[in-house]
Amino acid sequence: MTTTRPWRAGLIAAATAGLLTAAGCAADSGPSAAPERTPAAERTEVTGTRISVSYDGGILVLDRDNLQPVADLKLPGFLRLNPAGDQRHLMVSTGDGFRVLDTGVEVKAHGDHSHYFAGRAALTDVSYTAPEPGHVVRHAGKVALFSDAAGTVRLLDPATVAAKPAAEPVWTAPAPHHGVAVPTEQGGMLVSVGTEEGRTGAAVLDRDHQQIAASDDCPDLHGEAAAGNGTILAGCTDGVLLWKDGKFVKVDSPDNYGRVGNQAGSPESDVVLGDYKTDPDAEIERPTRISLIDTEDEKFRLVEIGASYSFRSLGRGPEGEALVLGTDGKLHVIDPDTGKVTQRIKVLDAWKEPVAWQDPRPTLLVEGDTAWVTDPANSAVHVVYLPTGKRVDTVKLPQVPNEISGVGEPADHS
Repeated sequence: MTTTRPWRAGLIAAATAGLLTAAGCAADSGPSAAPERTPAAERTEVTGTRISVSYDGGILVLDRDNLQPVADLKLPGFLRLNPAGDQRHLMVSTGDGFRVLDTGVEVKAHGDHSHYFAGRAALTDVSYTAPEPGHVVRHAGKVALFSDAAGTVRLLDPATVAAKPAAEPVWTAPAPHHGVAVPTEQGGMLVSVGTEEGRTGAAVLDRDHQQIAASDDCPDLHGEAAAGNGTILAGCTDGVLLWKDGKFVKVDSPDNYGRVGNQAGSPESDVVLGDYKTDPDAEIERPTRISLIDTEDEKFRLVEIGASYSFRSLGRGPEGEALVLGTDGKLHVIDPDTGKVTQRIKVLDAWKEPVAWQDPRPTLLVEGDTAWVTDPANSAVHVVYLPTGKRVDTVKLPQVPNEISGVGEPADHS
C-alpha cells in the first residue's frame, strides 16, 4: 500500500520519491559539525513528521502517511529510540552513548499550523559519549541524557543537539546507578538518588546544580512523567513521589508493595497513567490493573482492564485519555478522571509479553489523534485513528519491528 490514507483527509498529499537512503556507523568521538542539510531544491513538502522503527541491525525511517521506508539505516546492537525535543532528531541509544539520527523532516511554524519539508534521513556523525546510556527526558525546553555506568547527566538545548556544541556532563551522581534526570522549569533538574544496588529517592537541583530539596521516600525509583499542572512524578515500589509546588509529596500505593515503574503524562490532564505490580518475587509479572494518579488531589485509583500489558503499552490520547495496549490485542481507552474504560479497540491478535525486556513485543506510539501499534509476529504496523476508535490501516514492514518512535512535541510541551 502506497497511496495516501483516507483517514489523512484534509492534509496535503505529497510524494516522497527521490529520498536517499543513508547508512553507516561513524566514529563516536570528538566534536562534529552539524550534519549536511538537504538542499532546498531537493526537499519536498509532506503532510507531517516521520516515524522510526528499530530492528535487529538497524532503523527504518518511515513516511508518516503510508509507512513506507524512506531510509534503512544499518547499525548493530540493541537500539533504543528517543525524541530529541526539536521535532526532527532522535537520540539513538547504542552500546556506548547516544547517536543523533536526523529523520530529515524540517518543521516550519506558520501561524496556527506548520509546514513540513522532507529531505534525506541519516545517522549523523554526532554522538554523546555515555557508558550504558539510559533515560532520555524532554521537559521545560531541555533534553537530559543519563549515563547509568558513569552516573552523569548531559543537559542539552534541543535546537543544537545535531550541531554538538560543548556539552560536557553538568552533573555527576555520588554513585553510578540506573537513573533519570528531568529538567525543571527553573533551569535545574530533578535527579534520582541511588547506587548500583538500587535507587532510594530523588533530589532537586537549582540552575547551578546545587541541591535544594531531597527525599529518600521512593524505594527503587523508576520512570518519570509530567502532569498538565506541571507536577513531576516518579514511580516507587510503594507508590509515587511528586515534585509539586516546590516540595516533595509521597502518595502511597493501596498495597504495601504496589510498584509503579512506568508512567505516561499528558499536558491535557493532571492525572498520570502508570503501570501497577504487586508481586516483588515474580520473574515477570503480568498485571491486569493500571494506576491513575491524580496529582491535584494526590490520590491513587486502580483500574482493572481485564488483560495484561507491558512497559511499552502506555500512552495518552489528544484529550488526555489514558491508553493501554493489552495482551488481548485491544487498545483500552480510559477516562483518567473516572477510571471508566470507554472503548476497547481491536488492533491485533492476542500476544504474550516476552521474558527478556529487550525482545520485540507489540508497542504503542501515540502522537496527536493517531496511534501506531507494532506487530512483531507479522512484521507490521497498525494505525488507529483515535477520534473514531477504529483501526484504519495495516502496513507490512521489511523487518521485525522492536521500538517505535515519532519525533514528539517540542521539549517545552512534554
